[in-house]
Amino acid sequence: MNKHLQIPYQPSLRGKSMEQINALIDDLGGKAAIDQVNWEKAFPYMPLTTVYIVRTDEMLYIKWRVRGSMLKAVYTKDLDPVWKDSCVEFFCQVPDSEYYINLEFNCIGTSTAAVRRSRKDVLGHLTADEFQKIERYASLGRRPFCEIDGHFRWELCIGIPFSLLLNPQTENGGIEGLDSARPMPRTLRGNFYKCADDTSSMHYVSWNPIHTENPDFHRPEDFGELIL
Repeated sequence: MNKHLQIPYQPSLRGKSMEQINALIDDLGGKAAIDQVNWEKAFPYMPLTTVYIVRTDEMLYIKWRVRGSMLKAVYTKDLDPVWKDSCVEFFCQVPDSEYYINLEFNCIGTSTAAVRRSRKDVLGHLTADEFQKIERYASLGRRPFCEIDGHFRWELCIGIPFSLLLNPQTENGGIEGLDSARPMPRTLRGNFYKCADDTSSMHYVSWNPIHTENPDFHRPEDFGELIL
């Protein structure tokens, strides 16, 4: 059974900085644990990860809080393969759409994102202008570093315009069938993830369970429901 998560409406966040929103969202947002170790035999490690989510009329705000024993962030340019670093992700789909957006961030806020039908069927990556619309606050700052061992706590907070989710612009142009002028849906479908592919502590953890033999986050059939 897919999980459900309520996204509280908080218009008081409008106009605040991302650092302020990062400090407030714990008390104002919906909260969920990213705790599904879907491939436990091969990848048993699970950093303690909590996601918080809230919205205004224009923006969807998401914060990840992570505690783990390894940290890595070598990628600094959007569209770099950030999933190889200490990474958090949000995949989102408008109900009844054949497309979804995968938004991925390393722990210093570098992002990659694309519009897809599936892992292999990519409609296009977001443009530079679209990446600039995604607001970000990283508690670790934005400077890169190689993998380090220890005990770490870090937070990443992002702000995504609903216009981007409803009508993304990609390197191949707009996506047919998506329209930012349509009414805001009452629900979205999506999943939240924690991973780190190219590290000494590889892991693939999700909010909603994934039903595949091998790690694969690109499974819209395993998205949960996000209630607006």
